[in-house]
Amino acid sequence: MNPDCLFLIPEHVQTRWASPENPAAEKGRACFGNDGRKRHAFISLHAGEAATLLDLRLIPGTVRRIWITIDDRTPKMLRGLRIEAFWDGAATPAISAPLGDFFSLGLGRMATFHSALFSSPEGRSFNCYIPMPFRSGARIVVTNESGVDLGSLYYDVDCTIGDDHPDTAAYLHAHWRREAPTTLLEDYTILPQVHGRGRFLGCNLGVIADTGLYYHSWWGEGEVKIYLDGDTANPTLCGTGTEDYIGTGWGQGQYAGLYQGCHVADHEKYHYCFYRLHVPDPVWFQTACRATIQQIGAWTPESMAQMHAAGLQLVHSDKPLDTAAEARARNYGLFERQDDVSSCAWFYLDRPANGLPALPAAAQRYAGLT
Repeated sequence: MNPDCLFLIPEHVQTRWASPENPAAEKGRACFGNDGRKRHAFISLHAGEAATLLDLRLIPGTVRRIWITIDDRTPKMLRGLRIEAFWDGAATPAISAPLGDFFSLGLGRMATFHSALFSSPEGRSFNCYIPMPFRSGARIVVTNESGVDLGSLYYDVDCTIGDDHPDTAAYLHAHWRREAPTTLLEDYTILPQVHGRGRFLGCNLGVIADTGLYYHSWWGEGEVKIYLDGDTANPTLCGTGTEDYIGTGWGQGQYAGLYQGCHVADHEKYHYCFYRLHVPDPVWFQTACRATIQQIGAWTPESMAQMHAAGLQLVHSDKPLDTAAEARARNYGLFERQDDVSSCAWFYLDRPANGLPALPAAAQRYAGLT
C-alpha cells in the first residue's frame, strides 16, 4: 500500500459496517432498538436457511473487509455453508463457494495463517481483505446447506460507499471446484475458461493424496498452466511443479507467507492445503483465461516396490511404465496419478457475471472429509 493513501481523504465517500447490530449498514442505526448495549452480536442459521449479510442498492461502493466466525467449524459446516456475492443486481453470483474455501481454508480444515488477502489469526475465524468494487449495488448471502443447524454466525462486512470507480475497475469473482478423484492423464481445472478482460488473482488448492493406491509416493510434480487470450493446445504461462508454484521446493511443509503458503501439511493423512496470490506478479488477460494443474507424481524405490508388488500399472505421458525395469535403472521417476483435488480461484472480471457452472451440491463438497 502507498502510505500516502492513509492521509488522503476522498470527497463524498462514507464508511459503513454491516453486522448483526446494524444489518442494513445504515447511518446512525447501529445497536438500534436494544438500549445501545451488546444484545445482538450474532445470528443463528438453521439448516436450509439463508442470511443476507450485506444488501446495498443503487449506490456505488467497495467491500473492504469481511470477517466471520462460527461456533461449528466441522468439515461438514465449512463446506456446507455457501457464500455468494452479487454485484450490480446481477441474477447470478460472481462469488459462489463453500465458506471455508472462499476464505482460503480448504479441505474443511481450520488453520492458523496470515496472507496478504486472507487470514485466520488463531485458526477459528475467517478474514478477507480483497477489495470488491461495485457500481450500483452489492448483496452478500450465506446459505446453510450442511443439513445441520448453525447456532451462531458472527460477521462484519466493512464497506465504503460513494466511491468513484473508473471504467477499468473490475468485479471480484470466486469459483470452487472438486474432482474426487481426478481423471488420469487430464489436467485438473482450477479455473474454467472465462471471457472478458480481467486478472487471475490466485487460488487455493486442497489435495487428499490416494495413499491406498500410491502409498506414500510424492503427489506434487504437476505444473500449473495458465492459458491466456486465445491460447489453445499450449499455455502462455507454465510453472515447474506444485511446490514450486507456491514458492518452495523439494516437497512442501507447513508455512504461511504473504503471497504463497501451505497452511495444512498433514504428512500422516497426506492432506495438503496451499495457496498462491498473484499480487506482486499480476496475471492479466484481455479476452479469456483458463488455469489448470497437471496430476503427476514421483516414485522412489520404496514406493515403486510397493506399487509393483500390488500389481499397479503406472503410466507417464500416456506410455505404460515397466515398473520393475524403472526401479532397477534409477531411483526416481514421474508417473500420472489420480487424487482428490479441490480448489477456489479468485479473479477480477470486467462484468458482474461469469457464466461458470453453478456450485455443486453440499454432499459432493464435503463427502469423505473428516
